[in-house]
Amino acid sequence: MNTTIPAPIQVSPGSELIFIAHARGFQIYVCRAEGWVLKAPEALLYDQQGNVIGRHFAGPIWQHNDGSQISAKMAAKVDAPDPAAIPWLLLNVIGHSDEGVFNQIISIQRINTIGGLPPSTFCAESNRDSEFKSPYSADYYFYAATRS
Repeated sequence: MNTTIPAPIQVSPGSELIFIAHARGFQIYVCRAEGWVLKAPEALLYDQQGNVIGRHFAGPIWQHNDGSQISAKMAAKVDAPDPAAIPWLLLNVIGHSDEGVFNQIISIQRINTIGGLPPSTFCAESNRDSEFKSPYSADYYFYAATRS
């Protein structure tokens, strides 16, 4: 798939794509007074051959099977081309733990999203604190600083 990355979520110059993982799982929402609020993602990460190579969960955190993990915060977002899908994101890595594949990652893009939106139903007082698991998939592009 040849995807054009919108300008607001492009990585900074001096970044190189290290690998791509395809995620399949859920975006979990909780009913709060202000409406449906994202609680956490819960997804498995797959390599290009379809093998599970890690997982993505609350934090947000990405953990590789080699034990390395990263946490990140959103730097920018754009609406997905599909209005029924969660936004595309640029995330900056803010934490690393353990040696491994993720140790060198500095930024992540979430693109090619499918699904994952909160319920379209009103979040009523009667279902406050209830959870909703919205199925989603996305491609995560992992970048490291270019080696000179």
